[in-house]
Amino acid sequence: MSYRYELPAELTIYSVMEARDSLLAWAEKARSQTNAPLEISARDVEAVDGSGLQLLASLSNMEVTWWLVQTSRAFTEACNTLGLGQWLDNPYIKAGSQETTA
Repeated sequence: MSYRYELPAELTIYSVMEARDSLLAWAEKARSQTNAPLEISARDVEAVDGSGLQLLASLSNMEVTWWLVQTSRAFTEACNTLGLGQWLDNPYIKAGSQETTA
């Protein structure tokens, strides 16, 4: 099983429920098989809004440590606009917090 999740091209309020179901199922399965940080790629994201970023933030409420491995320009701009630039600067997102670590 791959421990990298590819976010969909559209990660907006219109598609976030479908993405949520897929992402959470993947995270649960991966978490049961490894303790390593899970990789999330946003390289294909073309449209993202607060709902999409909130979905990723919700992983911190699960006991999942994840990190961004690639980001598209649209994803990077959305993170910076909404004050989540630390996700880009320091890729590890620790489980149970909004903090990042190196």
